[in-house]
Amino acid sequence: MLRHLPLVLIAVASPAAAAPAFQDTATLDRAVAAFAGKAIGEEGGARTPVDSRLKLAACPMVSMAWRSETHDAVVVTCTGPQWRLFVPIRTPVVAPKGAAPLVITPSEVAPLRPVYVIKRGDPVTISAGSPGFSITREGIAAGDAVAGGRFLVKIDSARAPIQAVAIANGRATLPGWTE
Repeated sequence: MLRHLPLVLIAVASPAAAAPAFQDTATLDRAVAAFAGKAIGEEGGARTPVDSRLKLAACPMVSMAWRSETHDAVVVTCTGPQWRLFVPIRTPVVAPKGAAPLVITPSEVAPLRPVYVIKRGDPVTISAGSPGFSITREGIAAGDAVAGGRFLVKIDSARAPIQAVAIANGRATLPGWTE
């Protein structure tokens, strides 16, 4: 019986070592807010915080993308360990029932076609920096992007693509950096 006592003491003394590591949902909330550019609950931001009861495996680096061109949800993805999460975005408020409809004639509306400054397969120069510091990498666009839009760039064939923000034709920066 005394032979097993040290093992029991170790298990009781270090419960954190025995518990698996889970992804912090507050970190995901901050990342989604930074990606969307709006806080939780604001129009264009996440509708609600990510459910703190989720037990997602800890991820060293998540990637984010819009679910569709309507920007109705952010897809948060982890490639190792593999999981994916959809975070709904708060859309504009719709007029209440009984309100007079807004009538717009086709001549008043310009066609809503996105103007892509970067297209899939284009060579892209990604730069980030501040006064006295600058870093530049070359890559290939893995998707289309409008100016200010996010897209993936393949830097190295052995690694996963990274996120970038389109600036102009063939030019991008890293999220969180300004030109």
